[in-house]
Amino acid sequence: MAEATTKLKADEHVVLDQPLLRLPLELQRRNFKQSQIKIDHEQKKTTELLRNAAKSANSASPDDTTKALDGMIQRMENLKRDLETLHEEEQSLNEQSSKRIRHLQELYEIPSLTDVKYENWSRTRLDRLVVDYLLRAGYSDTAAALAESKDIQDLIDLDTFKQCHKIADSIQGGSTTEALRWVVRNKDSLKKLLEKTPDKAMITPAVTPKVSQLEFELRFQEYIELLRRHPTRDSARYEAIMHAQKHLAPHSAAFPVQYRITAGLLAVDPTDPSESYQEYFSPSRWTYLSQLFVDSHHQIFNLPTQPLLHVALSAGLSALKTPACHSSLNPSSAATDGHEHAKPMFTPTPFSNHIGNSLCPICSTELNELAKNVPYAHHTKSSVENDPVMLPNGRVYGRERLEELEVKNLRMTGTRRDADEERGKDNTKGRTVVDPVTGDTYPWSVLKKVYIT
Repeated sequence: MAEATTKLKADEHVVLDQPLLRLPLELQRRNFKQSQIKIDHEQKKTTELLRNAAKSANSASPDDTTKALDGMIQRMENLKRDLETLHEEEQSLNEQSSKRIRHLQELYEIPSLTDVKYENWSRTRLDRLVVDYLLRAGYSDTAAALAESKDIQDLIDLDTFKQCHKIADSIQGGSTTEALRWVVRNKDSLKKLLEKTPDKAMITPAVTPKVSQLEFELRFQEYIELLRRHPTRDSARYEAIMHAQKHLAPHSAAFPVQYRITAGLLAVDPTDPSESYQEYFSPSRWTYLSQLFVDSHHQIFNLPTQPLLHVALSAGLSALKTPACHSSLNPSSAATDGHEHAKPMFTPTPFSNHIGNSLCPICSTELNELAKNVPYAHHTKSSVENDPVMLPNGRVYGRERLEELEVKNLRMTGTRRDADEERGKDNTKGRTVVDPVTGDTYPWSVLKKVYIT
């Protein structure tokens, strides 16, 4: 039985590590596609130049012929340099993939959870998850320093996240230039993504969009900025209309809601906060666009939308979560649905401080919000204190625990003599018990003994 419980199930562990191999594979696919496009383009262009040179060989001068050949040679040399750069990138990706595969293979060579090798492997994984969290939060320098100190540079995706945050920051700063360049480079991937997961609130399902949601929103933001820049000039409005006809009108069938808004914005004063559509002139639009870019970036590169550290923590938190962890009576609990502004029903006394969830990770302010949506733990065996008793409010506690806490409470209130005398005696007359969670006070005589069946 012990061997069965400590046996390492590697297949279940590596489910969390799928992105570790997906991203290098996606980057290799893009690298190969880029090489193929360059080769096909240069082959087509060179063949055309050769054909033209052959046709004009009899009539062209030797200098013109030499010049044409030099031009073709120069194109081939440029292609060679580009392919060498792509080949170096491919080799780097292959080496990175090999190290990641070896890292995962080490897990399959560990027989038991009690093996010291598993502890070392788990520490490396934890370092990876922390670095991933830092990268997603935008702390690239800190993440790079941690990865270098732990020697896990090949197990993280530093460059990918740095590029992502660079463009996201440029959007947050009020510029769409870098984002639109990225959209052009990834146009096909974005269109495939849109076909798989269309935004039904914005897109007409019956119409196949020719641009991604991100590209349309960026072009729409450019239209808004044209109106904002010179709200009283007819020339600015004319420029905005021309922009809409070029970039927005061709996609009006796929994005009817947004396109109708473009007409309404022409009649709105961007400087008047009481006007309609002011939300589109709000600075929060840039935050929305920045997040939309990050979401699109992660999806086309097969990156999880939330940090892997949160995924790993959620699995462990679920094993510890109980209904009391998110109770409105728990002062340390973060706000949850239905209890957003819940406060404890009583002021904690010295007595109540001796019991509670102070050591429970779910009840901590750092993890309570993260654990809000995970399921409760499924326990097939219960753990009950000796001599359980039930209070009139239905809560069950161990009698010995309540007596110990009563003694501590009495000592804190200066009635140590009574506490020492009453402890251990079957004398409930005049004694009271306080519910350590709710603070309700009851006579000891009303407690009922509980029998576990």
